[in-house]
Amino acid sequence: MDTRPLGTTGPQVSALGLGCMGMSALYGDADRSEAVATVHAALEAGVTLLDTGDFYAMGHNEMLIGEALRTAPAGLREQALTSVKFGALRDPDGNWGGVDGRPAAVRNFAAYSLQRLGVDHIDVYRIARADPDVPIEETVGAIAELVEKGYVRHIGLSEVGADTIRRAAATAPISDLQIEYSLVSRAIEEQILPTTRELGIGVTAYGVLSRGLISGHFNADRTLAVNDFRAHSPRFQGDNLRHNLTLVEALREVAEHKGVSVAQIAIAWVLSRGEDIVPLVGARTRERLTESLGALDVTLDAADLAAIERAVPAGSAAGDRYPAPQMAHLGTTE
Repeated sequence: MDTRPLGTTGPQVSALGLGCMGMSALYGDADRSEAVATVHAALEAGVTLLDTGDFYAMGHNEMLIGEALRTAPAGLREQALTSVKFGALRDPDGNWGGVDGRPAAVRNFAAYSLQRLGVDHIDVYRIARADPDVPIEETVGAIAELVEKGYVRHIGLSEVGADTIRRAAATAPISDLQIEYSLVSRAIEEQILPTTRELGIGVTAYGVLSRGLISGHFNADRTLAVNDFRAHSPRFQGDNLRHNLTLVEALREVAEHKGVSVAQIAIAWVLSRGEDIVPLVGARTRERLTESLGALDVTLDAADLAAIERAVPAGSAAGDRYPAPQMAHLGTTE
């Protein structure tokens, strides 16, 4: 497995990371035993970066990863690096209640995550969305105190804009920014990516398959469960979905000409954007993990990249990536 650095101050990690959210929440029911087996398979394949959030099914995902690490062979367990998002508030019904970035809350969230994961430190710790009522300097400063005490190794950011990135980086070393980046979500190229590169901050890109939309496996007739985020996502609705799937079919032609799957060429495109970008693949099963890992063997030349651009031009997707209320808390408007 090739590795890439998480910025100039972060660790070396596998060129692909495993995003674990879907194993617990937001994409319908998942199989716990298969999820644990998928984490084990990822570690065996050389994946080192495991990404989660303490609010993914209210701690369920952290406990699942904790189980996977506890039951993995010692050598694999020791190579695993945990990336944890915190701060999102939920109630017992699963409703969202905002974000808490107060220093006291940061310490509290970290204590619970360490326990659920069964680890003595978190490798990269980040607030999921900046708290609009707490300066980012205070939140990052609190994480920096956890770094000094050994509970956290590196400080990350998530879904923030260029100005917030600069303010955070002026407070403490920042390893990486986690943000959505894919063929159909490219707004970071305008201001955010130039800023992270100027400051030596890496990018962990989630949503590289746009929640399955550009995986090549989604179709317009699919019925989504009520607990599936995509049932409420603008990109998966009506005319938006039909338009977006025409983009996928155009991409499929490019992939078939290359002899790879749609998912593989979409992931390979993100990999091609720079050595400072680490795609997170949200595989929930070993089958999907194997397909995603195949993207590492795909080399895109100039002709391939031009064909991909023609199939899925920047800004061509229909619909926002989140419902309107959630878009207001993101670092980009696309």
